[in-house]
Amino acid sequence: MDAATAATATAAAALVWFRKGLRVHDNPALDAARRSAARVYPVFVLDPRYLRSDPAAPSQGSARAGVARVRFLLESLRDLDARLRRLGSRLLVLRARDDVSDAVCAALKDWNIGKLCFESDTEPYALARDKRVTDFAAASGIEVFSPVSHTLFDPAEIIEKNGGRPPLTYKSFVATAGEPPKPVMEEYSELPPIGDTGGYELLPVPKLEELGYGDVSQEYIPPFRGGETEALKRMRESLQDKEWVAKFEKPKGDPSAFLKPATTVLSPYLKFGCLSARYFYHCIQDVYRSTKTHTKPPVSLAGQLLWRDFFYTVSFGTPNFDQMEGNKICKQIPWIENEELFVAWRDGRTGYPWIDAIMIQLRKWGWMHHLARHSVACFLTRGDLVCTIYTIARCILFV
Repeated sequence: MDAATAATATAAAALVWFRKGLRVHDNPALDAARRSAARVYPVFVLDPRYLRSDPAAPSQGSARAGVARVRFLLESLRDLDARLRRLGSRLLVLRARDDVSDAVCAALKDWNIGKLCFESDTEPYALARDKRVTDFAAASGIEVFSPVSHTLFDPAEIIEKNGGRPPLTYKSFVATAGEPPKPVMEEYSELPPIGDTGGYELLPVPKLEELGYGDVSQEYIPPFRGGETEALKRMRESLQDKEWVAKFEKPKGDPSAFLKPATTVLSPYLKFGCLSARYFYHCIQDVYRSTKTHTKPPVSLAGQLLWRDFFYTVSFGTPNFDQMEGNKICKQIPWIENEELFVAWRDGRTGYPWIDAIMIQLRKWGWMHHLARHSVACFLTRGDLVCTIYTIARCILFV
């Protein structure tokens, strides 16, 4: 079934499976569900892969997510629940015992769902998880609508337009991509009601302590609060300064500006889907139309969103992109491991004030300026840490 047909097909009940798109505005999956079903079940499943506590982790949290990241996620979920409640609905939080797909499939069956709507994902883990769910839906006669809305473009379409290969330069990507689809601009004041949840225990969004991370009362609370409400507020405040938007030029900007960061700090909101990339791009274009001149990609503010899509497309179209071995576009480097020095870098104990300050900021805030990110990455892989390790041997490359 194509996207247009799936979006308008009717069903007695639809389940909207929230994953990254933790927002109400410009959410095609949610929009399709509300248009086509008498009842809508908005669901988020707590995934132990990312949230299970790990005492062996270098900092409080799980093996894959520190406290700052998990806190941002939980704040985003609470905000999503509040926004859904204002529309006459609520977020149904389920906890997976092990595999998220099992929890979703059980809900589809137990709630007699006729239509499943969720945002498409390109990551290998997500692709395997989603296939298990869509296979179950197909076998059960459940319609599936899975639009691309986490990125400006559909990576698969870009790769197809480029002859079956991902564009490997930013210039070729932009030339292939063209203009992104427009966001869903319609606002609505209510959602269809939730039906009977059939004896399911409906959990509130958990607190950090309830995830088994121990006492986090002494943990530093980052200045960036998660959620769609904060994302829209931060975006509007950033775009209000039209001159700043028009003159934005990466890599210019002060990475040491902490009280008022030199960028929008919208990257975590885009990552969790609290802010739609297409809506952000659309709003930037509105500012450009109101100014005489503005910077152009790749250095412009809109150009940064295109960089983000370029990365998603290349990663989606490149087997083993997340590792060196088996990755045909990755240089094969004979890395040498030194756990002691790596830990010093990770924990901000190198003795280089600039590097240590950035890594401490990352640990506490979960965010750093892009120039700061470049600094610590180069320091680790080809900078002064290299010299520290190999002063005697006079080697050039480290890990």
